[in-house]
Amino acid sequence: MATYKAPIRDMQFVLYELLNGDKISELPGFEEATRDLIDPVLEAAATFSEEVLYPLNRSGDEEGCKLENGEVTTPKGFKEAYKLFCDGGWSTFGCDPEYGGMGMPKSAHSMVEEMLCSANISFGMYPGLSFGAYHALHTFASQEIKDQMLHKMVDGTWSGTMCLTEPHCGTDLGLCRTKAVPQDDGSYLVSGTKIFISAGDHDLTENVLHLVLARRPDAPAGIKGISLFIVPKFNIDADGNPADRNGVVCSAIEHKMGIKGSSTCVMNFDGAKGFLVGELNKGMQGMFAMMNRARLAVGMQGLGLCEVSYQGAVEYAKDRLQGRSLSGVKHPDKPADPIIVHPDVRRMLMTMRAYTEGCRAFGAWVSEEYDYSSNHADAKRRAEADEFVQLTTPVVKSLFTDLGFEVTNLGMQVLGGHGFIRESGMEQYVRDCRITQIYEGTNGIQALDLIGRKMPAKAGRNLRRFFHPIQEYLEANMANPALAEFIQPLSKSFIRLQQATGQIATVGMSKPEEAAAVASDYLKLFGLVALAYMWCRMVEVALEKEASDTSGFYSAKVKTGRFYMQKLLPQTSTLFATIMAGGSTLMDLDEDQF
Repeated sequence: MATYKAPIRDMQFVLYELLNGDKISELPGFEEATRDLIDPVLEAAATFSEEVLYPLNRSGDEEGCKLENGEVTTPKGFKEAYKLFCDGGWSTFGCDPEYGGMGMPKSAHSMVEEMLCSANISFGMYPGLSFGAYHALHTFASQEIKDQMLHKMVDGTWSGTMCLTEPHCGTDLGLCRTKAVPQDDGSYLVSGTKIFISAGDHDLTENVLHLVLARRPDAPAGIKGISLFIVPKFNIDADGNPADRNGVVCSAIEHKMGIKGSSTCVMNFDGAKGFLVGELNKGMQGMFAMMNRARLAVGMQGLGLCEVSYQGAVEYAKDRLQGRSLSGVKHPDKPADPIIVHPDVRRMLMTMRAYTEGCRAFGAWVSEEYDYSSNHADAKRRAEADEFVQLTTPVVKSLFTDLGFEVTNLGMQVLGGHGFIRESGMEQYVRDCRITQIYEGTNGIQALDLIGRKMPAKAGRNLRRFFHPIQEYLEANMANPALAEFIQPLSKSFIRLQQATGQIATVGMSKPEEAAAVASDYLKLFGLVALAYMWCRMVEVALEKEASDTSGFYSAKVKTGRFYMQKLLPQTSTLFATIMAGGSTLMDLDEDQF
């Protein structure tokens, strides 16, 4: 059975050699986030992920969660692991010190998230949802609510959820029917049914705080009438402790393809006492604050599953004996050569590696800009970083999870028949990864968000935050002979991206369906160019250090970057052709012809 070893060396390369991780401590509020602190934190997260969470991954998948007598229990070992998680301070990692948090930067937090997701994505769902709920409350809730709830969310005593989807509506939240009836004491009685609620109920915490989208009886129709409420599982007494049971129960657990150790619940609210978060009829502001962080976190889930699947495939490929190398026997002392000698196995492993390391670098860049958007002293720099994060969030969510599903399927394929059976653990990664393309807004919705909201925002200014660094990099390195084989493919693919962007911007104004029809192709084109840019930068760093390196780390970077440029980036040609072909072939068929 495969094991997991956190890729600390590669994380350090990305943080400190590729990016400016050593300068994060210069930002106000991050003064203590030096490498002397971050490195031991990453090592500790690696140990926790490898030794505590990974051993529970398969058993949690096989046991799943149970609903008995109205109470949900998590798989064996999860409760103990959660206590260790909280005792280790991991629940406080990215939270405000005012409420007991460590106040660590997003760039480091994302690395920890990746490790948790590699080791046990189902377990990671519980603190992940809590952190998103914490962020929404911290940003939009009244001071009274924050003082009452945030300390216990930060230390992990209480957890949080986000309750959006209803049986009759998913993405179209304007159809929400859940009601919130105002009371004389300023509270609301919330009634309705929410489905697909991750971590909706469980036995890990003393209380569960539900962020619920609902509407007052007099609210305007559609999205303009949606408000956000916090509804606790247990009402909270005057001393801030859980009291009597509120009118909210889990009526069912969804029977899922994957992430079975995570409780995905049907939640019924029946006159449950709740409190308004933020302004009335502006609930989507708070929910999007939670969702945007969640979308970046889902990208980390895809990346984490890429890494653990790659490790399992490499381990198997080195051990499995089958056939002989076409270029001559490589292990004459053995009855056959290990399958890692075969070109097609190499193709799969190199694809997995190139996507994984490329996504890690791109994700770290986005996370670093997130830190600048929240903590930089200069308002202009904060705004520029926020524009970049807004633009790239749907790309991270969609690209990382699409590639995650591709990579985990390749990992299973490397093992052949052994990958298809449970004992190897590889098929679980495929099942667990599949949901990441669906929740927090399907990847098709992310693509529409990219072309419909993020591209045209501020007269296209968001796009400049991505396009300008690439253009400047190309101009600075076009004459560098050492990088020529990397710069030229990047330049060509970047030109395709610019032309496709212009085409969508022009057509979308008069024919929105034409633009929507190629949105997913455009997002992937955008993502592949982003990874190409990161690979150029990684290769540039590696070439400077390759000659003096005896470990082979930098040499492997150069070789993997070369594979990406020659074997994976050429997909941009096909994507460009499909984008320029427009969407008529998608829309021509009459409905009754399907």
